[in-house]
Amino acid sequence: MSSTLQVVIAGGGSPGHVYPGLAIAEALEARIPDVSLMFAGTGRPLERHLVRAAGYNYVSLPAKPAPHNPFEAFRFVTDNMVGFMAAGWMLREQQTSLVVGLGGFASAAVIRAAVGRGIPTLLLEQNAVAGRATKWLSGMVESVCTGFEQVASNLSPMAQIHHTGTPARPRFVQQFRQGNNTDHDDRLRERRLVVLGGAGGAQTLNRHMPAVVAQLGSDLADWRVVHQTGEGQLQETEDRYGEDHPQILTVSYIDELASLLSETDIVVCRAGGTTLAELALAGVPAVVVPFPDAAENHQMANALVYQEAGACTVVDEWAAGDQLTEALVSEIRLLAADDQRRREMARAMRSLASPDAAEMIAEECCGLLYGTAVPMAA
Repeated sequence: MSSTLQVVIAGGGSPGHVYPGLAIAEALEARIPDVSLMFAGTGRPLERHLVRAAGYNYVSLPAKPAPHNPFEAFRFVTDNMVGFMAAGWMLREQQTSLVVGLGGFASAAVIRAAVGRGIPTLLLEQNAVAGRATKWLSGMVESVCTGFEQVASNLSPMAQIHHTGTPARPRFVQQFRQGNNTDHDDRLRERRLVVLGGAGGAQTLNRHMPAVVAQLGSDLADWRVVHQTGEGQLQETEDRYGEDHPQILTVSYIDELASLLSETDIVVCRAGGTTLAELALAGVPAVVVPFPDAAENHQMANALVYQEAGACTVVDEWAAGDQLTEALVSEIRLLAADDQRRREMARAMRSLASPDAAEMIAEECCGLLYGTAVPMAA
């Protein structure tokens, strides 16, 4: 293959957007070994670190989400106009052959600039409800790859939709394919409850879960609790748990999350598309608390799909209000006491897995570049 092929992967802003992009990049390299890959994003430190740590070039472009009030409108217009102009310059200088958008406002300027220049574009939508940027762009691009089949009704009637599932980190896929999902009531190991606060920290979970664990008391007496707090919230969360609890481990980030979840019995987490995709590969039951302020309430839509499949239970933060701690206690207590139900939920989780998502998207990219799929390199 030609070494001049340049693919730009645009978007990000959170690990939930970046991880699928990295998985797609790896899958593209497996098919086009000499491809040149560049990521374009908003410049957030964690996003930039993840991309560069994976060995890819990264460029920051101005971008702003839709304004919530008139005072933000001016910056929204100016920053996105500058981002659009900078994206056009970058695509021209790099002689870009294809743009892959990871969704959200962070990818809008690059996708729009690519469309204006006649560069083939592919857009990824990870959620069950499309955001405003994806709805707007979906009728302009050559292909939209979806993580949820349910999102199709939210996209433009002109959109060319391909349901692929959401790409996950390679380690999750490797463990799924190796069949390393253990039986979640295995009596030969300690049982484990994992709380995922996300890289940015889910403040609601960090505030409430220490009280939840305390109220569960004897229900979790033989369980290990691992609470991932996110950046900047470790000390506060540790203080809420208090001292003299050797079965509780609090950390800001978990490097080997796939390995940890393969031997986990219950997860408590938000409902981002990437998070749920990785839980499905790990085959672990979940108590899901959708982020209530997510755009278009897409986390609740994601969670309900998994709940209807029998893979998780959903706790509505807004509906629970001041009783959120009690609602979490009730759901976790029922799951902790019911080995059979956890096994059934684990099977339901695995049935939702999409281990081939990155490869399917890479094939679609090759179709846009060459008019046909390119097999993986030996």
